[in-house]
Amino acid sequence: MVLVHGSPEVSLIWDPLVESLGALRHPEPIRLSPPGFGAESGPEWTSTVQEYRDWLITELTRISDLGFGPIDLVGHDWGGGHTVNAVALRPDLVRSWCSDSIGLFDPDYLWHERALRVQDPLEGDIWLKDLLHRTTAERAAEHVSRGMAPAIAQRIAAAMNDNMTLNMLRLYRDAAQPTMRDLGHHLEACALRPGLVIVAGQDGVVGTHEQRRRTATRAGAQIAEFPDLGHWWMTQDPDAGAEVLSHFWASLP
Repeated sequence: MVLVHGSPEVSLIWDPLVESLGALRHPEPIRLSPPGFGAESGPEWTSTVQEYRDWLITELTRISDLGFGPIDLVGHDWGGGHTVNAVALRPDLVRSWCSDSIGLFDPDYLWHERALRVQDPLEGDIWLKDLLHRTTAERAAEHVSRGMAPAIAQRIAAAMNDNMTLNMLRLYRDAAQPTMRDLGHHLEACALRPGLVIVAGQDGVVGTHEQRRRTATRAGAQIAEFPDLGHWWMTQDPDAGAEVLSHFWASLP
């Protein structure tokens, strides 16, 4: 399996889920860190939605060429967006895919308040500079207030740096509507591979419940609902996440 995280995160966001998957006798997954979010981003990297899609396709191709297949791809937050974009273009690279943020591609999706602030030419710069200059404890407290497990929040907050905030700024601005709406026109191609959409009931940033269910149907994906969990479901109840993923993978040819 291959795990891809989002923003503003690094790969340790998966630690609780990986531990739970190991308890169910799954092999250690490959964790891919998007450029700027735990991996280096060179001077020519401009952090567009297309660049991240192409990066993921390149990584999946490399993994496949090395013989680490078949690939069950799992994406969270922006990693879930990169997952959908990559599978829509190259479904042949995976056996299955899973995303918790497919609602971003619904034609009626509206970016959440923090994203809209980042996308604003003036307010976004101010907000991200303020975020970077907060203490680690202050950033961790904000993550916890939004549902992240405290132990993980502290480590995620400590990983934030100038490079990460720059990539956040560029990515969210490139993804301003109608970018995501237009990318949603290709959702049906994801149905060429078995898909699973995780719908966390308390997650208010990746689309409404209806939008997520609607886009999952268009992509031909199964739906797993966690009514009481939020955006960071994999840190809140990793055992539940591991069980759902295990059941999904066990159902595949």
